[in-house]
Parts: sequence; structure tokens; C-alpha cells
Amino acid sequence: MQLLSVVPDLTTLVVSFADQVPDDEDVKAGWTAFAIFIGLALAVVFLGFSLVKQLRKAQASADAGVYDPSDRPAAHEIPVEPETREQQPPTA
Repeated sequence: MQLLSVVPDLTTLVVSFADQVPDDEDVKAGWTAFAIFIGLALAVVFLGFSLVKQLRKAQASADAGVYDPSDRPAAHEIPVEPETREQQPPTA
């Protein structure tokens, strides 16, 4: 049990020796990271265009009747409130 009480203190000591703050001259932005960032942005743009293309193809196929119409979800209707008219008494 005494070993378990020493472990947190030992790890704090080891981390304090290993975790040193770098000098200002050692930290700089790199072209490699910038190229990776641009590459990721281009990948997102490509995936967006590809998604739109696939969605258009699926919609065109559905409109052409390629899929079974019984599988098509029912269209949602927007409930419309009836117009409120003043009720007139029936004429006799």
C-alpha cells in the first residue's frame, strides 16, 4: 500500500523533468502543417461536391420510378387552420 501512495508523487516529479517549456526561437509555424490544413480543406470541399452529386442522382432515380413506390415515404402535409368566419345565424 505504501507503494501506491508514492506513485503520484513520483509521476509528478518525472513529468516535471520531461515537460519543459520550449524557447520562443524553437516554436515556429511550418509549411508542412499549412499544407496538411489546405489538403484537409480541399478534401472537405471534394466530399461536399460528391455528396451533392450522389443526392441528385438518387433523387433523379426516385423521380424516374427506379425504386419501388411502396417504399416511398408518405409526403407530410402541413396542417392548415380553417379560416375563422363569423358565424351567422341561419335564416328561416
